[in-house]
Amino acid sequence: MANRWFTRIFGTRFNRELKRIQPIVDAIHKHEERLTDISESALQAQTAKFRAVLAERTGAVHAEVERLKKAKHDCPDPEERANLNDQLRKAEQEFVAELQRTLDDLLPEAFATVREASRRLLGSEVMVTGHPMKWDMVPYDVQLIGGIVLHQGKIAEMATGEGKTLVATLPLYLNALAGRGTHLVTVNNYLARRDSQWMGHLFQWLGLTVGCIDDTQPGTPERRAAYQCDLTYGTNNEFGFDYLRDNMVGNLDQRVQRGHVYAIIDEVDSILIDEARTPLIISGAVGAESDEKYALFNAQVVQLVRKQTAIANDLIGKAEPLLANKDTNYEGAKLLYKAQLGMPKNKKLLKLLNEQGVKQQVQRVELDRLADRKLPGRDQKMRDIEDDLYFVMDERGRSVHLTDQGVETMSPQDPTLFLVPDISHAVHELEHDTELSPAEKIERRRAVEAEYATKSETLHIIHKLLQAHALYEKDVEYVVQDGQVFIVDEFTGRLMPGRRWSDGLHQAVEAKEGVAVREESQTLATITIQNYFRMYEKLAGMTGTAEGEVRRDHGRGRAAA
Repeated sequence: MANRWFTRIFGTRFNRELKRIQPIVDAIHKHEERLTDISESALQAQTAKFRAVLAERTGAVHAEVERLKKAKHDCPDPEERANLNDQLRKAEQEFVAELQRTLDDLLPEAFATVREASRRLLGSEVMVTGHPMKWDMVPYDVQLIGGIVLHQGKIAEMATGEGKTLVATLPLYLNALAGRGTHLVTVNNYLARRDSQWMGHLFQWLGLTVGCIDDTQPGTPERRAAYQCDLTYGTNNEFGFDYLRDNMVGNLDQRVQRGHVYAIIDEVDSILIDEARTPLIISGAVGAESDEKYALFNAQVVQLVRKQTAIANDLIGKAEPLLANKDTNYEGAKLLYKAQLGMPKNKKLLKLLNEQGVKQQVQRVELDRLADRKLPGRDQKMRDIEDDLYFVMDERGRSVHLTDQGVETMSPQDPTLFLVPDISHAVHELEHDTELSPAEKIERRRAVEAEYATKSETLHIIHKLLQAHALYEKDVEYVVQDGQVFIVDEFTGRLMPGRRWSDGLHQAVEAKEGVAVREESQTLATITIQNYFRMYEKLAGMTGTAEGEVRRDHGRGRAAA
């Protein structure tokens, strides 16, 4: 009731925002009336005029920033460097604030310039991805409003067909005037190439340079040149990977990026919410000593998985009639939980969990078990729940461990084969053994360390093989083509050539599928999409489902942008 009265008096949030922006739109119209009568050369000269204003208003602060940078670089005293660093941070903040104030002041005339340039280009031809297209777009007032919102570092909701591509040209042009680099982030390389050529027709007419990083190879002078342009188009993954590569170079001159100032993200809900915690990973080879062991242990793991599958099917078969009875449904859920521990992706199990009330019962058993594990050993009622299983899976954490029965099955002749020794205890006993000479202690210690390394490696390989067989499904998480395993992007469904799972998982999947096992890799550099875009001074986004995503993520307890 109170909300309805508040809305009647003050209007909706969108109406209030529109009322605040409308004077800026009116100011754009006034500048546009003047620009209509000037020549093309005079209109194109607007870019140089804007840059001169920016240089005049921010020049002194920028010079101070550069002076402090040089002073800090040349200063040998640590305390003085720390003091200069504080001064530099404040000067940079002052420079950014003054730059934003100047851009805000220039906005009406700059937007009017872009709108008039669009009108002058009507009917002109531009080559876009190898096909000729005629320029037939001039921003409407509603698109001017979208451009203002994007300049302010907010999210603009525009449905497909409302001209997001054209709207972005307005704030991109304005922010590119500072010459510090402006980025437009798209979801695929086709859109990056198309938009850089299509909208580049307008930008280049106004005297700005446009680059597309997806047209170049990583780490090349051409990629660096694309970043040096006033406006740079590219995909979120390419921007992120370039940042990781820049942090791995041996010389600063080899870096391609020049800073993170302003970016507009297309389909921002997909990139900053759905893919927010997706890690970008650069891996490197760690050697091929253990690669043949994946194939060696794969046959044993296949047999173990078959036995576990039979146990899971038996548990599910016993659980079904128990679930139908109110008095025994908890026991049925307990059997399903046990099956879930053993084979979480069992198709019969997944089908049962989709039935009404079943998943909630299994989750209740899971909570009871967590509470049970906190009790003293003699009071625990569920401590034997893993006894019949050969291994236990954690689907969420993508982890696995062998049970005692699994260890005995894998190595009946030597049950200690997979028992990793307590290296700290063993070394402690050696160091305090008075009967051993120093040379013998060193020799024994090396033997203990070698045994630990061998068993740890073997157990790691078996765990990865179990993960590959029980958690990773062919034609879902990966596909096999031309004797190679290719990862499938879980968001786009596209193959990712050149990308490999780290920590031995990819080798395990290759052994599972019977293809050549290639050398193992290790993570050299990684960052999530979310953390990468946090580095920008100002970030804006476009989507057709902004408000719906906010509601959906608010219900999940997540922050939407």
